[in-house]
Amino acid sequence: MSRTYFGTDGIRGTVGQNPITPDFMLGLGHAVGRVLRRSLPRPAVVIGKDTRISGYMIESALEAGFVSAGVDVLLAGPLPTPGVAYLTRALRLDLGVVISASHNPFGDNGVKFFSADGQKLPDQWEHEVEAALQAAPQWADSAALGKARRLEDASGRYIEFCKGTVPHSMSLRGMKLVIDGAHGAAYHVAPDIFHELGATVVKIGCQPDGLNINDGVGATAPQALVAAVADHRADYGIALDGDGDRLQMVDAEGRLYNGDELLYVMVADRLLQRQPVPGVVGTLMTNMAVEVALKRQGVPMVRAKVGDRYILEELAARGWQLGGESSGHLLALDRHTTGDGIVSALQVLQAVRRNGKTLSALLDGVQLFPQTLINVRLRDGSDWKKNAALDDATQTVQRELGERGRVLIRASGTEPVLRVMVEAQDGAQGRRCAEKLVAAAERG
Repeated sequence: MSRTYFGTDGIRGTVGQNPITPDFMLGLGHAVGRVLRRSLPRPAVVIGKDTRISGYMIESALEAGFVSAGVDVLLAGPLPTPGVAYLTRALRLDLGVVISASHNPFGDNGVKFFSADGQKLPDQWEHEVEAALQAAPQWADSAALGKARRLEDASGRYIEFCKGTVPHSMSLRGMKLVIDGAHGAAYHVAPDIFHELGATVVKIGCQPDGLNINDGVGATAPQALVAAVADHRADYGIALDGDGDRLQMVDAEGRLYNGDELLYVMVADRLLQRQPVPGVVGTLMTNMAVEVALKRQGVPMVRAKVGDRYILEELAARGWQLGGESSGHLLALDRHTTGDGIVSALQVLQAVRRNGKTLSALLDGVQLFPQTLINVRLRDGSDWKKNAALDDATQTVQRELGERGRVLIRASGTEPVLRVMVEAQDGAQGRRCAEKLVAAAERG
């Protein structure tokens, strides 16, 4: 999946040096269409979006750009990002396009592209699109223009796909669930999926108005879900983000489960079913307690950079199926080609149902290590990688922690800040170690 995010602030903002205007989005659609036409005589694409008000403008402009390049367009309307990836594959289309900025506020938006097989596109493809953006347009003549039409029952197709990722015998009857759609792309499909599988469903965050996506609801604001589960005496709560690929869950006791814990449950369930799990991919931020618990089960875990695309790349390179990050992006490549919050929730609920245990019981013995994170402002011109005092302190702290903790030091990608993180089974020890590292960083 290739992805570009931008802030609209009306229709202002930039992609690189390009102003975000209807003209630019038309040009982007036209450039992508021209690249597709180099190898395909009559390409077809599907466009989906979340519920941001700016999506109307971007959708229309991209549609015009594709059509002007001789590309046929199917309009899916509001649909989760993984739903668009599914439709691209299922309908044998050449490209999937998603208009969304995921968990960001409504004033942001973005464009994501999926390949014909529902996966990310190569860097070379991105370079070709960038070059086409700089070239003069080549408008198709009247006879060669693409056609656009609304895709009938896009939501229904995706609902059936999600239900098909669990056995037909699995039922959620007798279970009460709160579904939080973040006022986003899943607002109209997620409640139906769990209802059709037999659950009693209570909806929150399912009334989008174009301006309220991720506003106090969803996976990035899970306290709304915690409160709703308590108010409605539900068994579990499920929170998605604005484009439906991120998941957080809450149980009847008000305990919040993040992506690390949910990933472990998915792995443990497969092991209980005697299914092979050759390995798992986490990220630099995956809690060490999960790594330790997986090791006890005989399952190795490797860490990728933070971001679902890096997890996907590592899984593909190793031929593994399961991976995820703390934020709730979870990948089960034997179920879908990309992260899907709804599919992940179904995998977790399946584990609860067929093992006859609560979510907390499935995580018995997995106690997340406390994390201490401190930001250290970098001086102008300083190179933290050449800080000998910090290097020495890091080695000393890691020896002290042993297998009961770890150190992660990385520079922020957006500000002159060094992020110092110590994760330790003993939280007090972790805080002391973090303070030693900060002192060393500030001396260097």
